[in-house]
Amino acid sequence: MSLNTSILSTETLEYMRPATEVMRLARMGCGHPTRLSFLRVLLRRLASSDWKIDRPVWNVDANGVGHGVYRVKSAERTYSLVAFAHDLPPEMRSDRVIATAWDATFTLFDGEPTAEDIARLADNVPYQEAGRISTKELTLARANRSVRLFEHVVNALAQGCQPDPAEIAAVGYLMRTTAVYGSGKFGASDRADIAQRPELAAPFQVEMLTVWLIRAFTVDIVEHIATARGGKTAVKLDRDIRRSLGVGNSTGLGMAPFIVRHPVLLNNWMMAREEALARVRAQPTARSQAVSDLSAALDAAITNARVWHSEHPIQVCKLDELRHDLALLSTTLNTWDWKGEHPWDALWSWGVQTLTFEGQEALLSLMLEPHGALVDDLADHMGADEAASFRIDGAMPVAELRRILETHYAWALAIDFTSPENVARFWYVSEEKLEPRLGERATEDGATLEQPLCIARLMSELHAAVQSFDGTRSVAALMLAHPEHRFAVRRVQIAKRHPYAEVQDNLIAADMLPIDLLRCKLAFFGASQFDPRSDRWVRINLFAGAPFPDDIKAGGAV
Repeated sequence: MSLNTSILSTETLEYMRPATEVMRLARMGCGHPTRLSFLRVLLRRLASSDWKIDRPVWNVDANGVGHGVYRVKSAERTYSLVAFAHDLPPEMRSDRVIATAWDATFTLFDGEPTAEDIARLADNVPYQEAGRISTKELTLARANRSVRLFEHVVNALAQGCQPDPAEIAAVGYLMRTTAVYGSGKFGASDRADIAQRPELAAPFQVEMLTVWLIRAFTVDIVEHIATARGGKTAVKLDRDIRRSLGVGNSTGLGMAPFIVRHPVLLNNWMMAREEALARVRAQPTARSQAVSDLSAALDAAITNARVWHSEHPIQVCKLDELRHDLALLSTTLNTWDWKGEHPWDALWSWGVQTLTFEGQEALLSLMLEPHGALVDDLADHMGADEAASFRIDGAMPVAELRRILETHYAWALAIDFTSPENVARFWYVSEEKLEPRLGERATEDGATLEQPLCIARLMSELHAAVQSFDGTRSVAALMLAHPEHRFAVRRVQIAKRHPYAEVQDNLIAADMLPIDLLRCKLAFFGASQFDPRSDRWVRINLFAGAPFPDDIKAGGAV
């Protein structure tokens, strides 16, 4: 379903933040996970439905080599993570996309695999891109051990001890995924074939389910190896320590183009979040339970900010701002007038006037947290039928196209693309490493292979064309005369009904930070512990603090 302004209520429209504020990289690069993040959506569905989760197969030897199956089953459907554990020499361990071997490889199987299915998958999944999977598989994934933490935890448990809490806090995961592929890649089932299933309708649900089950595997394999080494002396991982662990991930520029290439999807993510904030702000009063829940969420955020660490100078500064802002918010809430008129809107207005972007976006997340009954339904509107949204209206008069262009892309038309600093970079795909890259136009070759990711420049070029074109003629006539602008025309027509469809910044400017694009998308995934290693790649943690399968069955909070 396409989420656009037509579904917004008149009660919330006045509280919606404009795209000119929300869609700037400086703010997008301060995004925080919310209860609408995709991993939270998954966990709520698992907890609220009749899903049963178990591990029916575990054929792993004392060295931690073998396979296991994790089954998620309801009355209607079954999904199974088939996990393969390998004996990987340290010198072969690499997080790069061009790696050829990993500590563990996985696929999410649609149904319950037979012995023949597992044999087929064993011949293909460990080789990832070099193998082939079928439409019975929904994802293909791989992971490597944390060199620092994996052996430390195994050795501690084998000796009957718990791992050092400082080491756990410093790393936060036993393994990190280096790729999680879905949506038809390498023979897997297409997204369109499963999108109508209620449990998979929200974005990235098969990928999130895959990673959540991988998290369970990482603990199981550590405890298994520890028991093999320590025998009766070995112990299980403490439940609180276990829950603090997530799954790490290394993410580079490959993720950045996604939100540019999927404007309707980006709009729906953003609009759902902004509508959620508007609903909270529009409430005339504050329930005492919501105020209590806000306080608990703030305490958790302060704890998270305390253990969140990075050595990247930009992120160090943001963390300082976040800790300062959360402390200020805590002090302010001690004397906040919850009996006043529209107290949630007043709190937000205070935050806008007082906090940094980092603090404001954290406050947004905190304000949504106590209001599940009010906002959780918006998760059902975060997907997109992009094929339907991408049909060009050839009958539209060029004058109307120009009006939309000048209204929705005024930010782009204000950029001077004759200035060298505004065309300093170019996006391309590396032939050697098969990854998106960002080149320096003045010093590097390859600009002739530039990818069309700078929407601002495309709109500037389109505007130059329509200015000299008869406004009474049709868009179809314009495209016949200027077929090179077809891509830009399509996006202008999309923007008419999708105000949050565009990143409103110059993506080839000298001062553009790709990590801002990465953090925006990763926050919608639900990632925490965002840790840039440069301005072009980051490490994150997924599902840290979330329930495990046995917690879900026990009613653990999500």
